[in-house]
Amino acid sequence: MSTDTDRIRALNDQLRMTLRGGKAVMTPGVAALGEDAVQRLVQTIAVFDDFCIANDPHGEHDFGMFDFEGASIIFKVDYYDSNFEFSSPDPSDPAVTQRVITLMLAEEY
Repeated sequence: MSTDTDRIRALNDQLRMTLRGGKAVMTPGVAALGEDAVQRLVQTIAVFDDFCIANDPHGEHDFGMFDFEGASIIFKVDYYDSNFEFSSPDPSDPAVTQRVITLMLAEEY
């Protein structure tokens, strides 16, 4: 893997594990599960390590899916430019990238 991929993965892992280095949002379906469930989901995402070629083909740790109390949950990291208008010109460079991790029910994808 390239150095850029290593840097992207590290930045994504930082956001996923600590919710620092970007923004975190959730869909209405996740919010409807309640505050306690959302807290447990955030903790689950922080320790998620089931990355494989099927769900992480580029090695960036930008997507995950798991079961939670009977619901399929997805998290996804997207890369935007500084103004959140377009895709980031370089996701490995935090100076030009805004990261957003979205937590959603699979049925909302």
